[in-house]
Amino acid sequence: MSEKIAFLFPGQGSQAVGMGQELADRFPAAAQTFAEADAALGFPISRLCFEGPEEQLRLTENTQPAILTVSVAAARALAEHGVKPSLAAGHSLGEWSAHVVAGTLSFADAVRAVKTRGRAMQQAVPAGQGAMAAVLALDAALVAEACDEAARETGLTVQAANLNSPNQTVISGAAAAVEKASALCKAKGARKVVALAVSAPFHSELMQPAQEEVARVLAGLALGDPHIPVAANVTGALVTTADATRDALIRQVTGAVRWVDCMQTLKTAGTEIFIEVGSGKVLCGLLKQIDPALKSLNVEDAASLEKTLAELENA
Repeated sequence: MSEKIAFLFPGQGSQAVGMGQELADRFPAAAQTFAEADAALGFPISRLCFEGPEEQLRLTENTQPAILTVSVAAARALAEHGVKPSLAAGHSLGEWSAHVVAGTLSFADAVRAVKTRGRAMQQAVPAGQGAMAAVLALDAALVAEACDEAARETGLTVQAANLNSPNQTVISGAAAAVEKASALCKAKGARKVVALAVSAPFHSELMQPAQEEVARVLAGLALGDPHIPVAANVTGALVTTADATRDALIRQVTGAVRWVDCMQTLKTAGTEIFIEVGSGKVLCGLLKQIDPALKSLNVEDAASLEKTLAELENA
């Protein structure tokens, strides 16, 4: 297994009731991860992952520590089997998971910090005032143009929030401005614009209060230099120091997730196999859109872990 492996960590939206339970049942390192999360948070996030209820799991301040915990549990189960990454990246919240696995900050600190991050993001904009939408099959430059026009016309914030693949750009901002930008994107030739069921306009300037709260939290945490390079959402470049990590995690709250750039950076750095680590397969799907030639695997339960180990064995 000499191939260069990059771990990819999912963000909010990949949660599902039951996630992580099989890993915890089968692998001691995963079970230990859930126990650590419960202790760090002072409430059973493990039960919320395994049993729900879904409406509680969907609350941003619960979703974020839950997804982080499942991702770290899956990464530790892989490590138990001798699989460790040379590089990593995470989508939005997933960037925190990447830094836990890279050893930049402790798991207990991260799980508490992202609970606070989730609450701050939830509270930054009153419910119903913000929105997000996925624009399909329109060049990112034209999406940005539509956002600029909509912002000028409405006097409100709207911007490209997630540059997910050549086929998908998510926009975020004030509800009326997102609606206007969505119409402009369709007029510019987008195949489809899909309103997203989110609780806040993530990765937009409206998240500034949340960004300030994340900066405050990070100022109080001990960060070390990551053991492996991690691609930063906000620049698409690799970070290798504690200071660059802190800056990247702060700026990504209002900044765009440059996922296409992150994947190109990992490819250029020599990654041969990408493994999505945690709930769902969204990032594997995006990777296929970015570059169909890149090999992607995923680990979210015992079956996918065994399949991935077999693929690595034969690689």
